[in-house]
Amino acid sequence: MTDFQSWARHTQQRMEQVLDTLLPPADIAPQKLHEAMRYAVLGGGKRVRALLAHAAGELCGAPKEKVDIAASAVELIHAYSLVHDDMPCMDDDDLRRGKPSCHKQYDDATALLVGDALQTLAFQSLATPQLCTHANRQLEMLNLLAIASGSRGMAGGQAIDLASVGKELDQSELEYMHIHKTGALIRAAALLGAYCADDVDAERINAIDHYAQSIGLAFQVVDDILDAEADSETLGKTAGKDAESNKPTYVTILGIDRAKQLAQELLENALTPLASYGEDATRLHQLAQFITQRSF
Repeated sequence: MTDFQSWARHTQQRMEQVLDTLLPPADIAPQKLHEAMRYAVLGGGKRVRALLAHAAGELCGAPKEKVDIAASAVELIHAYSLVHDDMPCMDDDDLRRGKPSCHKQYDDATALLVGDALQTLAFQSLATPQLCTHANRQLEMLNLLAIASGSRGMAGGQAIDLASVGKELDQSELEYMHIHKTGALIRAAALLGAYCADDVDAERINAIDHYAQSIGLAFQVVDDILDAEADSETLGKTAGKDAESNKPTYVTILGIDRAKQLAQELLENALTPLASYGEDATRLHQLAQFITQRSF
């Protein structure tokens, strides 16, 4: 088995090629929109959600070509959310993935349309006929991504986030927000990768679900720590933005040391249901370590 860095790099390159093929060429009408869509998606990001989909698919024996489709759908939803989050009416951030945000590189109207188009392209990708043998499974996958992206998932979490600016939240309220804003799409990425297998074992699905819920929260805890400790060059986005915006975070509520301890606890909780799967779960183990220890 190749080491984690080699596997991750290969999977990231693979996903870059898949997304490059999936996105409309920049030289066909409407050229500006297609160019901006490609700008927002390609050439940046760690592809953590795609890595999760592939790691979960590996545990369930899913064909990589099918996982590519599911992973690309999640990456497109994630990219659209970043474009919209950075806009002046949301988090108003000028930097994303080490380059100007989409609305700064183009304009607000184009950025709005980029998000809309990427969202619809994600569902177009997940609806492709070659993804599933059974139509009911594909409908289940489409439903999963829709819920994870909408008002009961990512969009709802963002609404709660915007409404929480300047307010004091307790840990349970903050957790509720991030289960929706960040965790829902991370959970969907892992489950969609698993569902790409022809024969899905219910026990493995439950283990992956438990893992993904814990690692989704851990991802946000670490993000809050990074926002407090790292610089903009390291982050690829504006450092200290949460504090500047007076947003409640795990750091502001718990402090740095307790937040780091919580990330470790969530890591251990994520790995517990994978214990019986041995080497089959190696990539999920490695990815959890990467997510929770990428800064400290």
